[in-house]
Amino acid sequence: MTAPPERVQPGARPVSAGSPRTAERLAHRPGPPVEPVRRPVRRHEAGGWPEVSDPGLAAVREKLEAGERLGPQDGLILHETRDLLGLGRLAAAANERRNGDRVSFVLNKHINPTNRCVAFCDLCAFGVHPTKSPDAYTLRIDEIVRQVEGLRELGVTEVHMVGGMVRDVALDFFLELLPRMRAAHPGLHIKAFTAVEIDTYARWAKLPHAEVLNRLVDAGLGSMPGGGAEIFDPEIRRILCDHKCDADTWLGVHRTAHGLGLRSNATMLYGHVEEPRHRVDHLLRLRALQDETGGFMAFIPLAFHPENTRLARRFGLRGGTTGFDDLKSVAAARLLLDHVDHVKAYWIMMSPATAQVALSFGANDLDGTVVEEKIVHVAGATSPQLLPEREIVRLVKAAGKTPVRRDTLYDVVQTY
Repeated sequence: MTAPPERVQPGARPVSAGSPRTAERLAHRPGPPVEPVRRPVRRHEAGGWPEVSDPGLAAVREKLEAGERLGPQDGLILHETRDLLGLGRLAAAANERRNGDRVSFVLNKHINPTNRCVAFCDLCAFGVHPTKSPDAYTLRIDEIVRQVEGLRELGVTEVHMVGGMVRDVALDFFLELLPRMRAAHPGLHIKAFTAVEIDTYARWAKLPHAEVLNRLVDAGLGSMPGGGAEIFDPEIRRILCDHKCDADTWLGVHRTAHGLGLRSNATMLYGHVEEPRHRVDHLLRLRALQDETGGFMAFIPLAFHPENTRLARRFGLRGGTTGFDDLKSVAAARLLLDHVDHVKAYWIMMSPATAQVALSFGANDLDGTVVEEKIVHVAGATSPQLLPEREIVRLVKAAGKTPVRRDTLYDVVQTY
């Protein structure tokens, strides 16, 4: 039986309130959502929101002008319009009101401790059979610690760590690993474990989600990524990843994390077998949780890469998403997720060039340097596995924006 998610209210006291990690996590505890800061925007302040040519988008623009919140029908218009430039102008205006012209990034590295996995999701080209695949690997704790030691000289401040799910690389493994990572690089922020991983480790350990999260925080966990959300609709989810936790459990894990003071991100995997209505439902369910907890830092639209996946073979999927769809997904998310501060243009999945253009379609973050990415590249991504700091700065400046290096929790480290 799956351990039910803890329904911890955002103001609840953490279970391990006396641990030395408590002050750090409470310093960034999400508070109740607030209205976004409406900064003056030179391009649009005289005429309000920019004009659009599509009549459907014009109705959306009127709601934005009146300060009304967009609903499900508006979301469908955003995803179905052919007026990409009009949609982009609306999203850019929304982003400028919230974030000005700043585009942020972090110096980070991805670590995937193992590709062995029991989930066997049809969407995934990374996970392999735990015992039968010749490509299976598992990094030893000492190997991961040596990688972390090397990051100090590079100035990397964040590790993004997710991977396959097997019983020998689960809660006990990470309770040993995380303190050693922190000792090897005391300034490192560890962003790790999707809600799917947390739920799986909790079931295997027969512990509630809150207890698993508290133990990991005390060991060194700083925040959570948004992976594993895929698409929340149960019919689509059964096709994509029928062995993963359902949408309510995914949302419940993040609700619990936010209640314990952990910030997290949110994602949506698009461009496979879903329809616009499934995307809208997904985004609005994320928005509802953000209204409740205020705990999501950023939203990341993830473009599906079909190569080497069973899903592509089943449905004849080829080529992945188009640039048109990538930009539309960024812009629609910026307009619907009105209480999420940051929308990422994830260059790993949409290419650095498309991510740069997305900065004019509502995105205000480029994720980071990444250093090494495996999961999407196994599925056919042709983007580089590293984007140096100087190249990120160049891309942002060429887009007419101000580059800002941040930490994981979006505190500014340097403005260029």
